[in-house]
Amino acid sequence: MAKRQYEVWKGKNIFIFGGRLIFGPDARSLIITLLLIIVPVIIFCTNVARNLIDEISGNMAGYAILMVTVVFAIYVLLLLLLTSARDPGIVPRNLHSPTEEICYDSSASIDVGRQTPTPRLPLTKEVVVNGLPVRVKYCSTCLLYRPPRCSHCSVCDNCVERFDHHCPWVGQCIGMRNYRSFFLFISSSTVLCIFIFAMSALNLKFLMDDYGTVWKAMRESPLSVVLMVYCFIFLWFVGGLTCYHLYLIGTNQTTYETFRYGRLGRPRVYDRGCLKNFQEVLCSKIKPSRNNFHAYVQENERGDSDGNRREKVEDDREIGGDLLKISQRREADDA
Repeated sequence: MAKRQYEVWKGKNIFIFGGRLIFGPDARSLIITLLLIIVPVIIFCTNVARNLIDEISGNMAGYAILMVTVVFAIYVLLLLLLTSARDPGIVPRNLHSPTEEICYDSSASIDVGRQTPTPRLPLTKEVVVNGLPVRVKYCSTCLLYRPPRCSHCSVCDNCVERFDHHCPWVGQCIGMRNYRSFFLFISSSTVLCIFIFAMSALNLKFLMDDYGTVWKAMRESPLSVVLMVYCFIFLWFVGGLTCYHLYLIGTNQTTYETFRYGRLGRPRVYDRGCLKNFQEVLCSKIKPSRNNFHAYVQENERGDSDGNRREKVEDDREIGGDLLKISQRREADDA
């Protein structure tokens, strides 16, 4: 029976809905992230917002606060889904090594005094990006030379284009195809934290006017205090992360590049200026996925995939044998 791409996929990803949604191997941590968003919003809507509806003169303003909270929370959850369930930019694996890049080294053969060329792939090669040379590496797992800014994620076991980092909070790699939704997710979460913090403080202000002191207002609505403390703590996390990625976008860098090459003082090959960098990340069209995980695998591809390692060894032996025959023929002609 024919299988689909996601059923024979060699990465560590988790697929649902027939390969239409793809997650990282740590997708269970997504449940914690959902609870960290949904639970505070429910507490705010059922307690603080309800009290604000009663306190604010004219119920429309109080209901507007409630509606804004619900709609914005749904927006944040949709961004989280887009980030965690989308192909981040996985580069499809090759079934064989790129033979056009093979070079040959002369090494001693079994027979004494005879040299047999051995096929070998260079570990790196140089490509030109924006007029500057960039060194790309060969991935022995995916059997390909990684495109510029691509890196192999050890968690998902995939090569990802414009790899930024693997985020355990969303259970997915952050790369070329989901970086925008990731940035919008953390920035929107920052705004949501500020909004809930401000509305909880406003609720305490109304209660303080009614009861006379801050302590009585806090005893009357302890959940407002809890929400303020919660939002203040998480604001440092998501707010700081938002500011950091604003810097990365403005300089057209990734988290991986900053931590790996930041101290080496390398030139910023991809920096096009602050405005164009923001346009590239936030306004450019997202490239379609290079994988169709829902598609059926052809029989020849399945055979190649299953016997990939064995056939690679056999091909190397055949190449070595052919080269040995050529060498023997040349020796006979010389004699």
